[in-house]
Amino acid sequence: MNKHIFSSLPAAESPSEPSRRTVLGTGAAGLLLAFVWTPGGSRVAQAASSPMLAPNAFVRVAPDNTVTVIIKHLEMGQGVYTGLAAIVAEELDADWSQMRAEHAPADVKLYANLAFGIQGTGGSTAVANSWDQLRRAGAMARAMLVTAAAQTWKVPAGEISVRDGVVSHAASKRTATFGALAQRAATLTPPKEVQLKDPAGFTLLGRELPRLDNVGKTTGTAIYALDVVQPGMVYAAVARPPRFGGVVKSIDDKIARNVKGVVTVASISSGVAVVADSFWTAMKARDALQIEWDESKAEKRSSPQLFAEYRKLAEKPGESAKKVGDVAAGLKSSSKTVTAEFEFPYLAHAPMEPLDAVARINADGVEVWAGCQFQTIDQANAAKAAGVTPDKVRIHTVLAGGSFGRRANVVSDYIVEAVEIAKALPQGTPVKLIWTREDDIKGGRYRPMYLHTFVAGLDAKNELTAWRHRIVGQSIAKGTPFAGPGIDVMSVEGAANLPYAVPNLDVELHTTDTGVPVLWWRSVGSTHTAYATEVFFDMVARAAGKDPLAARRALLTDHPRHRAVLDLAAEKAGWSTALPEGRARGIAVAESFGSYVAQVAEVSRTANGGIKIDRIVCAVDCGVAVTPDVIRAQMEGGIGYGLSAILKGEVTLKDGLVEQGNFNSYDVLRINEMPKVEVHIVPSVANPTGVGEPGVPPIGPAVANAILALTGKAPTKLPLTASGVSV
Repeated sequence: MNKHIFSSLPAAESPSEPSRRTVLGTGAAGLLLAFVWTPGGSRVAQAASSPMLAPNAFVRVAPDNTVTVIIKHLEMGQGVYTGLAAIVAEELDADWSQMRAEHAPADVKLYANLAFGIQGTGGSTAVANSWDQLRRAGAMARAMLVTAAAQTWKVPAGEISVRDGVVSHAASKRTATFGALAQRAATLTPPKEVQLKDPAGFTLLGRELPRLDNVGKTTGTAIYALDVVQPGMVYAAVARPPRFGGVVKSIDDKIARNVKGVVTVASISSGVAVVADSFWTAMKARDALQIEWDESKAEKRSSPQLFAEYRKLAEKPGESAKKVGDVAAGLKSSSKTVTAEFEFPYLAHAPMEPLDAVARINADGVEVWAGCQFQTIDQANAAKAAGVTPDKVRIHTVLAGGSFGRRANVVSDYIVEAVEIAKALPQGTPVKLIWTREDDIKGGRYRPMYLHTFVAGLDAKNELTAWRHRIVGQSIAKGTPFAGPGIDVMSVEGAANLPYAVPNLDVELHTTDTGVPVLWWRSVGSTHTAYATEVFFDMVARAAGKDPLAARRALLTDHPRHRAVLDLAAEKAGWSTALPEGRARGIAVAESFGSYVAQVAEVSRTANGGIKIDRIVCAVDCGVAVTPDVIRAQMEGGIGYGLSAILKGEVTLKDGLVEQGNFNSYDVLRINEMPKVEVHIVPSVANPTGVGEPGVPPIGPAVANAILALTGKAPTKLPLTASGVSV
């Protein structure tokens, strides 16, 4: 058992939002308190009927023997309810059946993401940044339950054990549940020091645990923003400019206002909102609006034009992201050079649940119900839209049906729209804003389009001696609080940290200004850098007459975790065994968000000359495997999401207008197209790292490298059909 000082975990206290049921921490634990917002604007604390143990902001042990973990991250399908609750349950020695989870209120003082300082979910940080915090939270609750039992039974605390949610004293054969001890434990002062388990003694972590959100999602009782209903609620649809950068010049809303069921038409910052008694009515009336748009500052270029401009930029040196040795000299002395150019289109996030939110403005503040991914930023933007201070904004975070980054934008577009619409309605009227699929694909925010160019040099012994990589594309971080000094790291991650030992290396970036709004997309920069670098590496390896796996291993001597996942994936895929005619394998490896993932793709020719993806073998090293089934699910989901992008994903512009609108034109992978996937987790005692995103980067290059092995030609334009690959 290792001793840790518990110094940074906040005690439970009232959140900044009024009327949130929470645990109030005092010097001696706490009781469940309900904060009621009174007409005069003051908060009145009312003691609830049942005391519960609430030693900190994250754990509640109730008299009914349930243990609720307050989850500061958004559950959007990635399994944080389960993973974070499991961390607490392990240190608490709870039985899994008694565990519960619920979203935390928006309160950055209590629930900040330790990775980036605001309350928010992203960057595959949920488990990694909560690991120590929640272990200590669970250990604190356990220590207080043990002390309560010792005092009750008048025995030394050191003689008491806890297992599967039962506190026991072997000598006297006395036992008690957590619930039975909660009231006594709630009178104790939380300890300043706690002991954490040695990982060798874990009994829950690393096991297959039923997800805590499974039952609600299976029975339909789980609540998403689309499910939220408030008394007197109305519905809204928004007409936004067809070209990015357009603004309203004039509106004729007479026909729209005469549609039966329409409540009002209101101008908001992003366009024109129609409010009605149903969403269908709101959409019909929106279509009846006659709007003249001022497009004098709108983006009017087409995708081919943008790529042509990018290509010109790539002809000259960019801003240096990484420089090792002398690439010019290395190329000059090379016996052979290899060149390549890669094109990556804009991509939509296309979560299953489109953007939606419910907002209501009362005399005492603002309430928002949404699958908020950036609670702190959403709270601030909602406050600004309503003309109040952030402490007057209460956010009810509900489940989100996917996001992939879309709900984490610094302008809180859908939240702000909902609040602006609520502001235009009679005070106290709740309004549900829904973005249709077309709204988001035509007018949303995208993974940026990128162009990559490469040249590599091989010496007389076919050793890689020089590598020059130029990247051209938009910055996601520019103009946001996430922009740092110097080069945009999000554009070059996965390229500037190329793990291969190349004596002469240049990575350069041209950051473009385009009117198309962009946003992080599942695995961010590695979505394109991993594809480009890993496919180009195979091209270089084959030009050198080397096996792609052997070539990688030879240049990864300083990166044992990369090599370990490569070796595991290759072994499980049977890399060294021959395949029948018309079949081939490809391999790729990528590190992102602190995790290492290698994948082997097996492809075959179809009868009509196309390519079929038959099998994917994935190896992942993400530190301690907190919940293995969730890890496997995230790898499988990332593989499916990445496959969808490389096979079909493409948002294109024609004269500034987005050509795609729904799944008939922005095609996505269907279940019958999903290959067989097997996931292997590298055993580890290192602190856990991300799994929500790292499964995406290697899948594209693994498939492309298999196609290269099968056809002799590497797909360098995405989607694959743009490279002439029939899938």
